[in-house]
Amino acid sequence: MPELMASHWGVSGEVNGYMSKFLGLFFMPFLSTFLYILFKFLPKLEPYQKNFIEFKDYFNQFIFIIFGFLFYIYLLTIFWNLGCPFNFIQYLTPAFFVIFYFTGTLLSHTKPNWFVGIRTPWTMSSEKVWKQTHLVGAKLFKLVAIISLLGIIWPTYVIYFLFLPLLSIFIFIFGYSYWLYLRR
Repeated sequence: MPELMASHWGVSGEVNGYMSKFLGLFFMPFLSTFLYILFKFLPKLEPYQKNFIEFKDYFNQFIFIIFGFLFYIYLLTIFWNLGCPFNFIQYLTPAFFVIFYFTGTLLSHTKPNWFVGIRTPWTMSSEKVWKQTHLVGAKLFKLVAIISLLGIIWPTYVIYFLFLPLLSIFIFIFGYSYWLYLRR
């Protein structure tokens, strides 16, 4: 590995950040270990244990997908630094598809809790608002996942296929949960 490893790529796929070899090789495993501990510890703090248990299998699958996503990024980084240049963003796009699509699946099964899901003041105040917001949010995340695949074909415009739709659903779902709360 080079002494300075490429570690960050811009939206058009160009390297715009570097790390030392040590950090480049060990940051992702350290981050993954920290996240594993966090994901195992947080459910124990959950006030709504009964609700959390109802979707625990989906949560565990989501954890697996997060670690798969991080491992995939790690592998892409290693291959790039071994001298195999490619459009990083184009190769990363399918991983975003998987993570967004499964986020939609997780949201459709999530019950009210303090750690996982769309937690606005209005979803936390009404179980009906929680359920309706999550059903719409689940469909929107799956739609964003499908739209994100266009980044494989047109990597130059990946910002438009990934981040703009994602930002749009965050804004929409926040307003939607408030609107539902007012209508209840």
